[in-house]
Amino acid sequence: MCEDHTGIGRRAVFVTGAAAALTLGSVSFASAADRDGGQETRTVRGTLPPGAPDFVYVPLDVPSGVRELKVAYTYDRPTVPAGTTGNALDIGIFDDRGTELGGRGFRGWSGGARTEFFIRADEATPGYLPGPVREGTWHIALGPYTVAPQGLSYEITITLTYGEPGEAVRPVYPPDRARGRGRAWYRGDCHLHSWYSDGRRTPAEIGALARAAGLDFINSSEHNTHAAHAHWSDVAGDDLLVMLGEEVTTRNGHVVALGTDPGTFVDWRYRARDNRFGRFAHRIRRAGGLVVPAHPHATCVGCNWKFGFGEADAVEVWNGPYTPDDEVTLADWDSMLVASVRDGRDWIPAMGSSDAHRDPDAVGHPQTVVLADDLTRQAIQEGIRAGRSYVAESAKVELSFRVSGGRGDHAGIGERLRVDHDTPVTVRLEVTGAPRCTVRFVTDQGVLHTSAPLPVSGSGVVEWRTTPSYAAYVRAELRHEAAAGPVPGALAAFTNPIFLGRR
Repeated sequence: MCEDHTGIGRRAVFVTGAAAALTLGSVSFASAADRDGGQETRTVRGTLPPGAPDFVYVPLDVPSGVRELKVAYTYDRPTVPAGTTGNALDIGIFDDRGTELGGRGFRGWSGGARTEFFIRADEATPGYLPGPVREGTWHIALGPYTVAPQGLSYEITITLTYGEPGEAVRPVYPPDRARGRGRAWYRGDCHLHSWYSDGRRTPAEIGALARAAGLDFINSSEHNTHAAHAHWSDVAGDDLLVMLGEEVTTRNGHVVALGTDPGTFVDWRYRARDNRFGRFAHRIRRAGGLVVPAHPHATCVGCNWKFGFGEADAVEVWNGPYTPDDEVTLADWDSMLVASVRDGRDWIPAMGSSDAHRDPDAVGHPQTVVLADDLTRQAIQEGIRAGRSYVAESAKVELSFRVSGGRGDHAGIGERLRVDHDTPVTVRLEVTGAPRCTVRFVTDQGVLHTSAPLPVSGSGVVEWRTTPSYAAYVRAELRHEAAAGPVPGALAAFTNPIFLGRR
């Protein structure tokens, strides 16, 4: 049986309290099938025009006695002129509890990473949540990410298999702590993708790569799904803390929910103009997580961050191999630091993560190095939130950055040296693992000191003297040799600031 949704009128568009959405006619499974292992299949075809809503819902009237629900889909990819976006169609599903924004009906999302998925009580396709296929109205969620001028024609095939459901599997989650070293510097990568979204690596493979990269902690951050949470317990160990989260991937930017409670789902179906982000930032925090805008100046469609930074606990300044958009983000973050000292406001710490998806993406390039009281979720988050951290391209690079002044007063990364505005201050950076790199000390007045290149051994000490009246903060950058002219070289590492003065 085939149903044709071509030509659905624009009057079917409605607003759900978030992004505009389109709900099509229901797909019914009303025929009398053999309910003991038999199957029923329906096929739906339709065409979406340019300017289609962000989300298109296909209701499914699911009868009782279903053991497995399977969905497969295809869509056309016509040739488009240079500079014009082609067709890209994401997919997911909500169960009988509905599609309400932030509701309980979410059962999975694969974006554009898969062409089919299934759900059973005992198992589901990666990115989807296993559980009973209950009687009621389900909704396939289509996300026309981009639509070609010719429109987007799709075909969806839904297959129900009847029979006794399998036995549900109780999820097991990784622990909130690993065997730490007490108060110490811990290395982590908080933005990673496995095959539970659009990555190509298993959690076990990611765990092995994290250990090889010298990491102490990682964070699960799949696009728009928490389905991976129950698949990390075997990866965690005394030597590796695995935190759980999500990359909330909206049409107006991405945000990493870092270290949320197991099983936390954060909705993504809104744009900046919908004024809904604050609600879901609070949802992340209520679940014990941090709100971290990811790659805010990335050039991919929908990646540029448009929600502002009022809700951010930290910002991902360096994402993967260092590129010009990271340089722009670094400059933007520095401008926010300047504004914070000028206006007397709180500041937003910086982070770095790999965003690794598949080979040759390197897990732990870069990595955030955090001073924490122990290797626990809470301690790592407290260190990140306080800005007691620096970002390095690998575990080979180690920094010790401190300032001192007055009568033996001193402060480290993320802290404040509380001395009078005319007190001489000594800034000291110790470096290992950075051959031929140059050290730059950056303040609210700009780059005020640049060292000669470090020796080929990669180790060295750089000192500089200033006063709080001359520099409200100082942070350190470690740069590779520049490719040409006055353009600075790529980062090897950078620190969060140390603030100077009594404020």
